[in-house]
Amino acid sequence: MANIGYIQVVRHCNHFCGFCSNPTSPYTHDFESMRVLVDDFVARGYFGIVLTGGEPTLHPELPRIAAHAAAAGLHVRVITNGHRLADPAFARALAEAGVSLVHVSIYSVRPEIEARLRGSEGTLERALAALDAAHDAGLELNLNCVINRLNADHLDLNVRYFLRHHPYLRHFVWNNLDPSMGRAEVNQAQFTPRLADFELSLHRAMRLLDRSGRTFRVEKVPLCYMTDFAWASTETRKIVKGEERIVHFLDDKQTVRQTGWGHRYAPGCAVCSLRSICGGLFDRGDAYDPAELAPVFIDHEAIVERILMDPSDPSDGRIATVAEWKARFEGPPATTEPTVIPSPPSEPGMVPVGRVTEQGRRLYESKRRQEAAKARRAGIEPERPSSIKNK
Repeated sequence: MANIGYIQVVRHCNHFCGFCSNPTSPYTHDFESMRVLVDDFVARGYFGIVLTGGEPTLHPELPRIAAHAAAAGLHVRVITNGHRLADPAFARALAEAGVSLVHVSIYSVRPEIEARLRGSEGTLERALAALDAAHDAGLELNLNCVINRLNADHLDLNVRYFLRHHPYLRHFVWNNLDPSMGRAEVNQAQFTPRLADFELSLHRAMRLLDRSGRTFRVEKVPLCYMTDFAWASTETRKIVKGEERIVHFLDDKQTVRQTGWGHRYAPGCAVCSLRSICGGLFDRGDAYDPAELAPVFIDHEAIVERILMDPSDPSDGRIATVAEWKARFEGPPATTEPTVIPSPPSEPGMVPVGRVTEQGRRLYESKRRQEAAKARRAGIEPERPSSIKNK
């Protein structure tokens, strides 16, 4: 297994996405509070970590914690909106600190749509500059995109643009919108897509990348909407390989250890040939319609074999054959009724994730006032206030 953990290093951001599911909280990190989380991942034998947020590049200790993790043998990744990464000196600082891979989030190559999604003008140009700065600094790059109502019809247009103008990009990641938290929860009508809205453009985008020899992953999309590329589903790959994921949330959720990857299914899913390796419909926000799900009847063992034999996968202790996998595998239990799997519980016995200080409270309240004004100007609803348990 090649388990990869997540640490939210900050929860504020210099953009204001209307579909953000991890908005500002009163919790803050310093180097020491992040270090113990990194060291725990090392003790657990994890392959790598992802430093995320909020916008992680806003934390002044980001290069230092990245260097600590890299020195401990972890593969270090950062997810960013690219605003600070566009500075060549900052890109070099991350590379010198030991960051191996940067995910730059760009949602649309149409400037007016990207600005609408980001809540700020000029964000596309800045993110594109970040790609070049990171590439020039020697950082490996992934392109990250949240699928939403505003970009659902032109995911393939985005890919065509990047293949033409940034051909060094070799890996793409799509995450279907999580409508269950933050501003995403209260602005579902504006940003949450129907599955059918993006089915064709996602398929065209994946086909373009596959033909070009590039790689990609898709998260929170049921396999009946990506049957030709089912092997690229993040959930399916984790189900097949038996991987887990630990996320250290910088809020009341604290640490969540996810070992199950099944979510919501419809009655027809019970007869689907891919049911045992499909994560289903990620819908903790009751924003998607299970009626959009439909059974498919294709060879699931061919999908399993492609995942197991993927030479680019860093998994340890690889299962050599499909027969060996079948002997060990226990997939999600089949159901004949729609089922909702609740959020996984917080991991017991973990150290606290961040802390709440008086300064953190003041910054949080100030940020809330600023964001309320931004929300009014953007015509969206602000997220519900965060509670504070860690006092």
